[in-house]
Amino acid sequence: MTANDIEKIAAYINTDPKKFVSDYCFKSGSRLVLAQGADGYCIFWDDLCTIHPVKPRMCKAWPFIESVLTDINNWRIMAASCKGIKTDVPDNLVQECIRSVREHNSKLP
Repeated sequence: MTANDIEKIAAYINTDPKKFVSDYCFKSGSRLVLAQGADGYCIFWDDLCTIHPVKPRMCKAWPFIESVLTDINNWRIMAASCKGIKTDVPDNLVQECIRSVREHNSKLP
């Protein structure tokens, strides 16, 4: 999460940025990420994203992030654990979509 993400989300949920970080984030390596609840889902997931208007860039891109797009097996693993990814889509359509997204992303500045 960027400093800007932290500021925006903290304002959205009406808390101080430092309190937001201590209450809602954890470190993954050297980066801050949103915490997960006991169910393994983002703490801001309640059948919908409860911070949707201010969600971080990574969440906006999800599931079209490089580590998921690298291999159809990664896609299947994420689809099995993420309620937001359809699991009834044939592999060839997923692969076509992945190719399209990667091509689009490669053209971005």
